[in-house]
This record gives sequence, structure tokens and C-alpha cells, in this order.
Amino acid sequence: MILNERDSRHEQVLWAARQMMTAARTAPKAKGVDIVEVALVSGDEQQALAERMKQLAVEQKRPSFERDGGNLLQAECTILIGTRELAMGLNCGHCGSATCGARGEGVPCAFNVMDVGIAIGSACALAADLRVDTRVMYSAGLVAMQIGYLKGCHSVIAIPVSASSKNPFFDRQPK
Repeated sequence: MILNERDSRHEQVLWAARQMMTAARTAPKAKGVDIVEVALVSGDEQQALAERMKQLAVEQKRPSFERDGGNLLQAECTILIGTRELAMGLNCGHCGSATCGARGEGVPCAFNVMDVGIAIGSACALAADLRVDTRVMYSAGLVAMQIGYLKGCHSVIAIPVSASSKNPFFDRQPK
């Protein structure tokens, strides 16, 4: 049997992305409380996300959204990592309020946001080990959150995943 890498690349990238999702899941969480959500987007849903990003680029005059949407179209899939809201009750002040109870409406608990960051780091570290290309994108995460891809979550970040002869997320030119 002869198996050309080009014939199995999509399956291999999806496998790597699933492993990245596991890495995000097993990343340390504040107080051991798991409120992180992780999902994989591909196919029509990824296309819709990219198209919405391109629309917003024009509507809101955000050219980086067009560039990032184009990058999503070059990726095999995209991982989304976000968190549900839960104040950790540590009264740490990192959110800008003296206590968790004084935190304003819509202000996320800093530990929720840190949990997302740690999960992103774990996922991207594994991606590097697996030699797949990634880019952490707040823009695609924001749009994914707006269109409801991770319901009930905030601080959503997207990580498109690719395996090609040239990393599509490197040497990007602004539009």
C-alpha cells in the first residue's frame, strides 16, 4: 500500500486538533473548578464564521477581521476555547473590584480569563509538539461567541489549525 500524505492530511489535522482539545481540557483551572468549554469547528460552520468575520471587517472598519477570516479559510479546522462565568470568590482584586461581590455587571472574573489562557497555552504547546500550525485569534473567538458557537461562554478565543508546506498564519499582511 502507498499512502500519500496529501490524502490523509485532513484526517491527521483533525486528530491533532482533538488532541489539542484534550490538552485544553486537562490544563490546570482556578480552584480546580472546570468551567472551560472547548469545541472544534470545521466545514460549513468554519466557512460561516470566516464569512461573518469578513462582513464585520467592512461594517465595523476592522481590516484585521478580513485577514483573520481569510486565515480561517486556509485552516483545516478551528478550536474554540472559552469559559462560563463563575466568580471564584477569592476577592483578589484582579478584575478591578475590591471584592467579587463588588464586580460590575459583565466584568469577567479574572481567574475565568486566566483559565482560558492556560488552556490555550496547553493546546498550542501540544500543537507545536505535533508540528501543526496554529494562530491564537481573539477576533475569530469574538465572532464565534457573537454567533453562538459556545453558548453561555465569554472570553472565547479561536485557534485555527493547519498543516501545509507554508504556515498560513505567518508573514500575514494587513489588508
